[in-house]
Amino acid sequence: MKNKLLFFGIAAIAVAIVGGIFVSNNNTVSGQTFSTSIKGLPSAEKTEVIELKDGDTFNLTAGFVKKRIGNTEVRMLAYNGSIPGPTLKIPQGATVTVNFKNDTDVANTIHSHGVRMANAFDGVPDVTQKVVLPGETFTYTLAFPDAGVYWYHPHMRDDYAIELGLYGNFVVTPESPTYWNTVDREVAVFLDDILIENGKIAPFYKDGSDRALMGRFGNVMLVNGETDYTLSVKKGEVIRFYFTNSASVRPFNLAIKGAKLKLVGGDNGAYEREEWKDSVLITPSEREVIETRFDMPGEYDIQNKTPDATTRLGKIIVSDESLVSANANVFQTLRDNVEAIKIIDPFRPFFAKATDKRIKLSLDMMGSNTGNMGNGTHGMPSGMGGGRMMGGVPEGGIEWDDSDNAGMNAMSNTDMVTWKIIDQDSGNANMDIDWKFKVGDKVKIRIENDGNSAHPMQHPIHFHGQRFLVLNKNGVPQTNLVWKDTVNVPAGEYLDILVDMSNPGVWVAHCHILEHIEAGMVFPFTVEE
Repeated sequence: MKNKLLFFGIAAIAVAIVGGIFVSNNNTVSGQTFSTSIKGLPSAEKTEVIELKDGDTFNLTAGFVKKRIGNTEVRMLAYNGSIPGPTLKIPQGATVTVNFKNDTDVANTIHSHGVRMANAFDGVPDVTQKVVLPGETFTYTLAFPDAGVYWYHPHMRDDYAIELGLYGNFVVTPESPTYWNTVDREVAVFLDDILIENGKIAPFYKDGSDRALMGRFGNVMLVNGETDYTLSVKKGEVIRFYFTNSASVRPFNLAIKGAKLKLVGGDNGAYEREEWKDSVLITPSEREVIETRFDMPGEYDIQNKTPDATTRLGKIIVSDESLVSANANVFQTLRDNVEAIKIIDPFRPFFAKATDKRIKLSLDMMGSNTGNMGNGTHGMPSGMGGGRMMGGVPEGGIEWDDSDNAGMNAMSNTDMVTWKIIDQDSGNANMDIDWKFKVGDKVKIRIENDGNSAHPMQHPIHFHGQRFLVLNKNGVPQTNLVWKDTVNVPAGEYLDILVDMSNPGVWVAHCHILEHIEAGMVFPFTVEE
């Protein structure tokens, strides 16, 4: 962690590893763990919705709380005492100031995920700002040019801080009153999980991440931080849900049993066309905007539907009391979003252009035939080369949990595992990649997920500071586009994205499986004026 990414103005020189975001491969995960004591801690509070207007200032503090998970109280992290942190509702085009204070036990920052803010406030340690040490403060000036749902979280020991509760939403309301459909209520919902062992949260090590191979899958599901999440609605009520996946690694295939789901938006705004869905896949850091109407009283399960099982996440209780909604007919109709289409239209001439950049997602693991990690102190079990013992590419390219390899995953750390993003033209990987663009460039990037790596699995790839369109998946054109900042790339597959390089600065792109960030899966790129 001594090696840094140095930067001068807008230019960057990648010399090794960004301090704090990733763990050095010389750093064996062992020894001292973070405190689990709840003595003297306040109980977690209910999440508030705070409406801000242009020019407002908001104080945000990260600190400790105690919270009941199952039958026990555990030590967790929270913004302003709640998990999730406050939902900040902000009008499109507004600029607000966030005064951040770090009352945790680790250095910290705030990354406003998906927001095309000024580079100085992106929250990447030693790239855009100095770390905020325990007891210190930092002021963020954030502009919100795009309607949609975004989220804020640390970019320092993400695997520890986000997992323990440091996450919250920005809901950016559009300037146009016709951008979204009219609804009776809006509800922001985080999907998450947490790993509980012997009645406690599984320990986190101070000197680095464990479970670096597959990521930390939880065994307890959380909806808005609760194991028994319940939402009460009235019969006939039309609700727009803003769903965010804040889990370390787990993908959620979301369904609401007995309810009709209308998919209207994604990461950075509205889809071109609304669609009916039985379920919606949301991988870590992605967002989906879904509208639904509850016509009958009763209990509706919020579910995670995977090929192996259907898990109940929470419930929606619909009362006998009827709401005479003026939005019922609107909900029954699928519409084209003319405003979303108009924003995308200027980019269509670039869809068929040649590929500008090609990256491959792969893995080096000690004892595998894909490379040797060097001077680590732990070895993996023999016979793990080439992914044979680990089953190769999972069905559909997605690993839904670590049940088949839980023991191996638990013993893996950043000495043994380096996840890689490889520039296929230069051969450089991770922080040795040196991409430079100019504001206004429309960059077509092919992202290939290596199905022959030591452990093929999905990777949600996130680009800081910019937005992009997913043009095709495995060569199949995508016919209903939405602006995104994160895209899931299944194992053994590829896709093409068109990135609108609109925001100057030194940025990073990385996998949003939190342990994979710590295991090096990131690269810098520069967008010059």
